[in-house]
Amino acid sequence: MSDNSVREFHWIMDMIQNIDVGLVVLDKEYRIEAWNGFMENHSGVVSTQIKGKNLFTAFPDIDEEWFRDKADTVFQLKNRAFTTWEQRPYLFKFKNYQPITGTAEYMFQNTTLLPLTSATGEVEHISMLIYDVTDVAVNREQLKSANRQLKTLSRSDRLTGLYNRGYWEELMRMEFLRARRSQTVSTLMILDIDHFKNVNDVYGHQVGDQVIRLLANSISSSQRVTDISGRYGGEEFVVILVDTDPKHAMISAERLRQKVESLSLSTAQGELTFTISIGLCGYRPEFESHEEWIVEADKALYESKHNGRNQTTIAG
Repeated sequence: MSDNSVREFHWIMDMIQNIDVGLVVLDKEYRIEAWNGFMENHSGVVSTQIKGKNLFTAFPDIDEEWFRDKADTVFQLKNRAFTTWEQRPYLFKFKNYQPITGTAEYMFQNTTLLPLTSATGEVEHISMLIYDVTDVAVNREQLKSANRQLKTLSRSDRLTGLYNRGYWEELMRMEFLRARRSQTVSTLMILDIDHFKNVNDVYGHQVGDQVIRLLANSISSSQRVTDISGRYGGEEFVVILVDTDPKHAMISAERLRQKVESLSLSTAQGELTFTISIGLCGYRPEFESHEEWIVEADKALYESKHNGRNQTTIAG
């Protein structure tokens, strides 16, 4: 070998050793034949200690069946293969030491498997290139999380955490269509706080907001998983009691009304108690829209108000 060839060989080996990408070479028995500096630095195992060892013995966290399926296609078909962090967060369980992406405990990795062809044209070895993509993965996950939070915020009432009017009414429309299609029985509950204006006038709007939150919590803790509740506006709330007729909805409504009646809120002016009035209306086949359903339940609420408040009325 000429001096130039020797220098070129050493230059290539030095580059492989120091490149900021993991390089591992495996033979057909999955014994490790090459292990560069990246792998040494992140595994804490030097090349002389790992060379000749079986990959799965040295790294039992690797899913052997899954990896063999990947690698066997490279050996047999002489095609490269890939794994991404979205499919599996990592191949080698390396700690993440990057301060910018410190929220990730382990290094996210993309891996490329390449066939290494011998002089006879056979694939006797495969190389693995391991890329640290923690920055990309963490940023992507943070973006997904932010989008999920924005989606939740767009559907939720800021004060109570219940569905806001727009999203709740869309769910109401879907429930109306379901009830009309399958002729099931569901009941709409509309309720509001009695004399709420007096609460704001006497105790102030901050206390008024506390009362609204207290009622919202009572609704949330009382409803079933299938019920759909929302803040309709101001001190008015709505609940769809799915697959429930008005008679059984009355039991739930009265339980909620009595629960609220027993609540009290400590204020600078003393203990504050409040009551609610409720209107119920079951689905009717003659309804042509979900708006008609809401109007009838609202009429029942008005009747509860007209008859003295702190009571529940079923629409006639």
